[in-house]
Amino acid sequence: MILVVTGLAREARILRSPDAKIVIGGGSNLETKIANGLGADVHGIISIGIAAGLSTDLKSGDCVVAKEVAFGAERTPTHMAWTQNLLLRLPNAFPGTIVGTDHILADAQSKAILRANTRALAADMETHIAMHAAKAKQIPFAALRIISDAHDHVLPPAALVAMRPNGGINYGAIILSLLMRPQQLPALMQTAREANKAFAVLLRCRNLLGPRFGFPDLG
Repeated sequence: MILVVTGLAREARILRSPDAKIVIGGGSNLETKIANGLGADVHGIISIGIAAGLSTDLKSGDCVVAKEVAFGAERTPTHMAWTQNLLLRLPNAFPGTIVGTDHILADAQSKAILRANTRALAADMETHIAMHAAKAKQIPFAALRIISDAHDHVLPPAALVAMRPNGGINYGAIILSLLMRPQQLPALMQTAREANKAFAVLLRCRNLLGPRFGFPDLG
C-alpha cells in the first residue's frame, strides 16, 4: 500500500487507487492525517499534486520529479530507485529540487526569492510534511508535482482564500472576494485555466504511473 499525500480534494479524486491510501490537507492537520494513515501495510509515501513554479524554464503543466526536498536548512534526497522509476515512466519530467513552504506564494517576487535561496524548481505546502513523516517511519519517499501557477504568475486575492483546510473549495469566500474586487476576475479566470491544465497533466501522470504510483519492486 502507498500513502499518497496531497492538498486538494480535486487532486485526491484524480489520484484514487485500490493500492493507495490518500490523505488531504495542510499544516498540523496534514501531519495528524499522515500519522493516522501510516500502518504496517504502508510501504512508501509519495507527495503528488499541483505546485507553484519557481524556475523561469517551467510553465503551467510542466511536471517536476523531486530528487531532493528542501525545507529551511534541510536538504533531503528522495528514494533513488523510486525517483528513477518515476523519471523512466515520465520522460518529459524535470528532475530537481522541490521546496516546502508554509504559506501560499502569491506573487513573482516571493517565488524569485525562494528560487534564489534554494535553486528549487517548484514549491508546495505538503511535500516537506510528507517527507518528514517518511523519514520518521524510515520508508521510501518520492514527490511529483505539476506546475499550476508559473514563476511570473500573480495569484489574485480570491485564489488566496479559495482553499478550505479539508482540501475543498470555499466558493463563498471566492464570491465575496470578487464582490469586493471585481477587477480581479480576469486574473482569477487565468488562474483557473492554468490549474485545469495542471490537473489534466496530473491525470495523465497518474495513468502512466499505475496503481502503485511507480513504486519499485524492492523485493
